[in-house]
Amino acid sequence: MATAGDTRGTLPEQGKARRDGRAVRMTGKERREQLLDVGRSLFAQKGFDATSVEEIAQKAGVSKPVVYEHFGGKEGLYAVVVDREMRTLLDAITGALTSQGHPRELLERAAFALLDYVESSTDGFRILVRDSPVAQSTGTFASLISDAASQVEHIMASQFTMRGFEPQFAPMYAQMLVGMVALTGQWWLDARKPNKADVAAHLVNLAWNGLSGLEARPELRSPADVRSPADES
Repeated sequence: MATAGDTRGTLPEQGKARRDGRAVRMTGKERREQLLDVGRSLFAQKGFDATSVEEIAQKAGVSKPVVYEHFGGKEGLYAVVVDREMRTLLDAITGALTSQGHPRELLERAAFALLDYVESSTDGFRILVRDSPVAQSTGTFASLISDAASQVEHIMASQFTMRGFEPQFAPMYAQMLVGMVALTGQWWLDARKPNKADVAAHLVNLAWNGLSGLEARPELRSPADVRSPADES
């Protein structure tokens, strides 16, 4: 069953009908794509651990060996699904950040690109925000944020240099900025209010106005006795 708002969640037909009423056998490529669609839908609904090879095969109308033949098992299928979703989202964010325009416009486009992905590929985003033991190093939400932040670093560094700030802190600020946008997208995945454009506008409002008021050498204002000894060394 497809998740509302996900344009890729509809499962393909198990076969093509011929005029004589018999089904036409799928090609290997077609079968692989069908299994990916079935697996993507089930992983989004139930998570990796709760999804079995038996269920994937049953939904696809094939035997378990067919799943193993194409992907070597549930883990292989899941890894391909995650890789595709990561590429789709990162391509959208990278495209927004590498286009021409004022830095604020680039931030707006990047925020909107992520929210647009959440809206149009809900199943995919649900999979990405779940950590799985299958792909902890490259297929987690944390690694997604890290990869997206790497695309923001050069923009942050150039802005820091122009404003007289230390550019070596740009990677850290890129992580902060992308993390804020990504976690808001995770919240909006279920909330869906306010609308996408309003969420993007408020995100940029906080991020951009916060960046415009940065202090060149920020310091904590809390009393010294609340800090740990390591902070004082």
